[in-house]
Amino acid sequence: MVAATSACQAEEVDRQELGRLLVRARSRIAPGDVGLPEGSRRRVAGLRREEVAVLAGVSVDYVTRIEQGRGAHPSPSVLASLAQALRMSDDERREMFDLADAAAPREGHVPMLVRASILRLLERLDDQPAVVVSAKSDVLAWNPLAAALLGDFSALPAAERNIVRQRFLGEPSRVSVSAEEAARTDARSVASLRAAAAKYPDDPDLRRLVAELRAHSDEFVRLWDEAPSQVWRSHRKTITHPSVGAVTLDCDALEIPETDQTVIVYSAAPGSRDAELLQLVKVVGTQRLHADAP
Repeated sequence: MVAATSACQAEEVDRQELGRLLVRARSRIAPGDVGLPEGSRRRVAGLRREEVAVLAGVSVDYVTRIEQGRGAHPSPSVLASLAQALRMSDDERREMFDLADAAAPREGHVPMLVRASILRLLERLDDQPAVVVSAKSDVLAWNPLAAALLGDFSALPAAERNIVRQRFLGEPSRVSVSAEEAARTDARSVASLRAAAAKYPDDPDLRRLVAELRAHSDEFVRLWDEAPSQVWRSHRKTITHPSVGAVTLDCDALEIPETDQTVIVYSAAPGSRDAELLQLVKVVGTQRLHADAP
């Protein structure tokens, strides 16, 4: 009985420490750092619980219960989403998984945690839109300019922040391409996902994604069965922004071998018209954030 009581007490301490860790992490992040409105009536520094919930794809009540040290143990996938949303360092992530008595992501699963050094890189790319994409094409992180250019990723549920899913089952993209280029891009997207499925056959989220796409898109099924193997290469892309119009940018994919992730960076030649339009996108994006602020 004494041993059982001690174990329960230890678990309670871990729950309380887990809550304190999350509060510390969200208090140090400015909303603008993750592409959210700053607002004008914030009583405390950092992100609100509501904002953490949006970024992590969970409910506000769930975040509240974790911070207050109550409720069920969070799953590894939820912990990974919270770590991502809160820009945790590698040490903080390890501490969070230990406090939650949860196993870190296992070998054979698609790596979903973005390294702290890569998140710092995104923050430094102030004048270039950039996103981090997983091996199965999830958009894992982005800088504010990427949100201003491509759309607000935080407005999508976490499970829908996937490039392939958006291509075949989502809303129309801002990317403007010819029918020929669209066909090539569709084929490359499916081939990339097929390669990920071959590399990570035991990943349950990847299996669910493929099953959903096969169930609801005949074109995806056709390409899955017929598209030749191919990899993404750097190319040029035209994005039709709702405020500034068409912006044509170089799109470069920088691979991170250790995590099997890719940083996609959009850029324009200095002094070009597209570079000027990209700066206008940045200004318009900033104005929108202030206009939306409470």
